[in-house]
Amino acid sequence: MPFGEFQYSVDDKGRVIIPPPFRDFVDDGMVVTRGMEGCLYIFPLTSWRRIEERLTDLPLTDYDARNFVRFFYSGAAKAKIDAAGRITIPATLRMFAEVREQVMIAGAPNRLEVWNESRWLSNLAEVQSQPPAPELLRELVG
Repeated sequence: MPFGEFQYSVDDKGRVIIPPPFRDFVDDGMVVTRGMEGCLYIFPLTSWRRIEERLTDLPLTDYDARNFVRFFYSGAAKAKIDAAGRITIPATLRMFAEVREQVMIAGAPNRLEVWNESRWLSNLAEVQSQPPAPELLRELVG
């Protein structure tokens, strides 16, 4: 599982480095898509296949399910690490997440997240100002 956070620049072609500690996690290919709170999610292909199955199982008659599938699935793009350790993020996803000059790449239990640096810092400040619910902490640490 990838963890940690790394700051990188985005080049003029929309390429960003995948941090070396995360490369094994996505070495066989990955899918980049829209994430929550305005970031991008990167899933290894094996995880993405499971997500696709779950998305397929969502009821077509449910308005919220259809909208979520549109949001999450329609923006998805496959990516592969190049010889320099970078991936190209499609322009539509860069616009969505405001990925421009500096980005933060953060590990999460089943994915990587790519954040606009200022959005990342703002999100961290918000989290720090609102302590987690005691039930959540008890569940995590026992």
